[in-house]
Amino acid sequence: MADTSSRTLRLLSLLQTHRYWLGAELAERMGVSLRTLRRDVERLRDLGYPVRSDRGVGGGYQLAPGASLPPLALDDDEAVALAVGLLTAAQTSIAGIAEISVRALAKVIQVMPPRLRRQVEALDTATVSADIPWASRAADSKQLVAVARACRDDERITFEYTAADGAATSRRVEPRQLVSLGRRWYLVAFDLDRGDWRSFRLDRMTETTATGVRFRPRVLPAGDAAAFVEGGIRSRSTVKVAAELTAPAHEVRRRIGQWARVVTIDDERCRVEIDAESMDWAVIAVGMSGGRVVRASPPEFVDRLKDWSDRLTGA
Repeated sequence: MADTSSRTLRLLSLLQTHRYWLGAELAERMGVSLRTLRRDVERLRDLGYPVRSDRGVGGGYQLAPGASLPPLALDDDEAVALAVGLLTAAQTSIAGIAEISVRALAKVIQVMPPRLRRQVEALDTATVSADIPWASRAADSKQLVAVARACRDDERITFEYTAADGAATSRRVEPRQLVSLGRRWYLVAFDLDRGDWRSFRLDRMTETTATGVRFRPRVLPAGDAAAFVEGGIRSRSTVKVAAELTAPAHEVRRRIGQWARVVTIDDERCRVEIDAESMDWAVIAVGMSGGRVVRASPPEFVDRLKDWSDRLTGA
């Protein structure tokens, strides 16, 4: 009985990792016969999981949206609260939590009935996390979930993209991984039309559409999606500044660690190095550090800091 229960949980986990499994492929992954696989699928259905199946040689299985969330036995209000909580966590600046929350959210949304999904979308639209500066979201929640599913399912997507200079293009990509950086979400993907890896800001993506075409994942550039995104941001940055602050390095890292490289000088001082798209954004980042600026470079940055200080003090 213990083996059967363990196998059932493994089957559920596999069904949640891909949108669709061929029966033979799934049985091979489970290490069981097709007959045993069918029995295990029936056991999941008895537990309340809506597993769809296609008969025939090329038949397969997929986990469909259902009327409940077994075996958690959540009622409607609890299910909606869970999804909205994960959406909020997806916007956090805590390292690792955002990505984990999106993966969990993709699984929860998948088994939600449409009526609950609509409630989640309505609440998310009307809710802004107080942790996000200027009361803005890093990315639309529907877009975030759609891209997360495509990454999970190894499924090609298309979307419209607006670059920083306003140029609009249509993209066909193989999505590889989502990266949360500096309160923004980025998609690392292989651009099929350009034949190379690219990173895309999710808040600049619209009309994301799953094509239904699966692909074999390519090796990530440098083996790390986050490093790829950071490298791209640095290469596009037009401003490079540095400042010495009278604040402990660990406190500054907590406040602006995703926007700056923080180097410890001693227990009460640190140095921050920032690559930014504008001088004003660099000033804002330093201002959010909580520390007092002792010295800064280049001279243009010093002048911009003085200008902001004079204007704010005058108020």
